[in-house]
Formats: sequence, structure tokens, C-alpha cells
Amino acid sequence: MSDGIRVYSAGPLSVIAIIIIGFLLLIVPLLFLGLAGAAFTRLGFPWIASIAFVLLMILGSFISIPIGKIRRDTIRLAPSEGVSFDNLAVPSADSGIWETVVSLNLGGAVIPLALSCYLLYRAYLIVGPALPVFAGTGILVVAVVSYFTTRPLKGYGLKSPFFMPGLTALLAGLLISGGAGLSAGVIAFISGTAGTLLGANVAHIRDFRDLEVPEVSIGGTGTFAAIFISCILATLIA
Repeated sequence: MSDGIRVYSAGPLSVIAIIIIGFLLLIVPLLFLGLAGAAFTRLGFPWIASIAFVLLMILGSFISIPIGKIRRDTIRLAPSEGVSFDNLAVPSADSGIWETVVSLNLGGAVIPLALSCYLLYRAYLIVGPALPVFAGTGILVVAVVSYFTTRPLKGYGLKSPFFMPGLTALLAGLLISGGAGLSAGVIAFISGTAGTLLGANVAHIRDFRDLEVPEVSIGGTGTFAAIFISCILATLIA
């Protein structure tokens, strides 16, 4: 056109593709939320509460609560610096991150642990005093597996495999309780959450100062997905 304005028209196939993509973007998250909520109902939670728990975990994964700071002790010089008494005494601005904030992730640590305590109390009233012992055994097993499968990555943080803690918790729940049922589901849920946090994060606390990241979130980046999957897998045997 002479005035510089161009008009583009979309064909029928383009319009249909846009509608399908928009539909998928809307329906897939709703289906995921519904399936995850349905999974939580197997542990005895009402439907509304189950949906609320899933939403709180997902939204809470973006919130971390600072609980302390760790400062590196080792002085590392930048490659371009020469060695002298001056630059040995004071680290340069480009010699890496020197202080790491340690925080608790709301969706990956606080909420799952609160749910674990609630489930432990409810199951204790039904099963009896043996349940805390079973749950403690499951936590220990998952913690050991999580510890040895979690990798400290410099510049990233702690990376835990997505499915390993959950599958370990699932097997622990089945073997310790002697079969599927409420006890197995509760043991798997508690083991998958507390065991993963203990083995993948807390047990690696000595690695925090050398990760060279501004923040290490317990239950956050690198661990949240493993904990969330553990929670969902635990409901399969409840």
C-alpha cells in the first residue's frame, strides 16, 4: 500500500491452529491440576483441599524464606590478576560469589513437611505407634539414596534426579508396610518429602559455600520437582 500500512490475513488453517494451541494452553494445566488433586484425595483429603494443596505447592515454589547466610573462606583470584600482598588480602569484585543465602522454599519444603506431619498424626491414630518407626525407616532410606544421587553443580546449586527419590519412597512404602494401603501411602509420602529434603539438601550443607550461587533454597531449585513427584507417586499405593 502507498501509505506504508500492510494488512495481513490469516488463512483458515492458521485460525484453527491458533484456536487449538489456545485450547491446549488452557486445558492442559487444568487437567494436570485435576489429576494431581485427584491423587491427593487418595490420602483422605477432600477434593477442594487437595486442589488447594497442589496450587499452594506450585505457587509456593516461587517463594523462599531466608534462614541464614554462608560465606566462603577460600580466596580465589581472578585469572587476570597478578599475585601481590594487596590482592591476596582483599578479594576482587569479579572473583566469584562470596556470600550465599540459605532459605526454605515454601512450596517445596514448608508445605510438604506440614502435610507430612498432618498425615503422620492421622495415620498414627489408626495404625498405632509402629507407624513413626516405619516412617523414620523410610526417611532414612530415601535420604541415603537422595544424598548419593544429588549432584552439587557450581553456578547452579544442588540437582536431584526427578524420579529417583519418589520411586525409592514408593518401594519403601510398599516393603515396609507389607503392601499397598493407607499406611504404605503415608510412609511413601513422608519418606519422599522429608527424606529428599534431608538427603538432597541438608546433608549437602557443607557444599553450599562452594556452589558459587547467591542463594540455596532448601526444597527449591533442583529439588522441588523431585519432591512434587514424590508426593504424587505416594498416592498411587494409598
